[in-house]
Amino acid sequence: MALYSTHTGNKPVKYIRNTTITVVLLLFALATLFPIYFMIISSFGDPVEAGALSYSLWPSKISFDSYKFFFDYSEHSYRWLLNSLIVASCVTVSNVIFATLAGYAFSKIRFKGREILFFILLCAMMIPYQVTQVPLYILIVNVFQIENTYSALIMPGLVTVFNIFLAKQFMTSIPTEILECAKVEGCNQLQIFLKVIVPLSKTVMAVMAILTFMESWNTFFWPFLVTNTMDMQTIQVGLKNFRFANTTYFAPMLAGATISALPMFILFFSLQKYFLEGVTVGAVKG
Repeated sequence: MALYSTHTGNKPVKYIRNTTITVVLLLFALATLFPIYFMIISSFGDPVEAGALSYSLWPSKISFDSYKFFFDYSEHSYRWLLNSLIVASCVTVSNVIFATLAGYAFSKIRFKGREILFFILLCAMMIPYQVTQVPLYILIVNVFQIENTYSALIMPGLVTVFNIFLAKQFMTSIPTEILECAKVEGCNQLQIFLKVIVPLSKTVMAVMAILTFMESWNTFFWPFLVTNTMDMQTIQVGLKNFRFANTTYFAPMLAGATISALPMFILFFSLQKYFLEGVTVGAVKG
């Protein structure tokens, strides 16, 4: 607030200050948007031109040959998109269901050891994602022996601690008096959850669904570890097949990257209000 309250009566200083802030924000916006622009523009270039490392901010000719090349390159190109859709959808649905149930239990149900268990979950959230990959890989490949299957891609992400924390924080703000009224009316715990909690938690459930779908769709490292055939790869892993020892099909790769980014663009622009709500959801109580 001090930045905006200083020199409020001095118009030249105020104009310079606002102009400087605007220019800095525009520079940050351009730096953020430029990789997306370069990806889309390069995807319309000639595959041979991109393969020869002839980069430009605008291709010499606009062509859809790179998109055709992407789908014709492998018989599994469509399968990569389908695999990503199946994995991301299953992970999203399971996270919304299990995280909502866990959030309700931690926020509204009194049971022994609740605080300790929630503290352990918070500690688990502080562990970096990369640290858990080795023991998780050993479990999936050596113990359960389910590598290169949908189960291996989906099971590790069935529910995340972050979504449980998000649901718990939001449901804590729901007045307990509403639940007491439902109990007086004869509702059991399941009925309270389905008829009271779920309708009041649609916002946080939508936020969890959006964030989880985006994260699962864009994940590269874990699908790369547990898949060893092209037919089980997701789109993010499939794009690496356009890179070889001596050359890389950059334009077809960027065409595939553009196609894989389309669901994220559609998701963001159609549900951006939930993204904005997700920044503060559960942050205010009462």
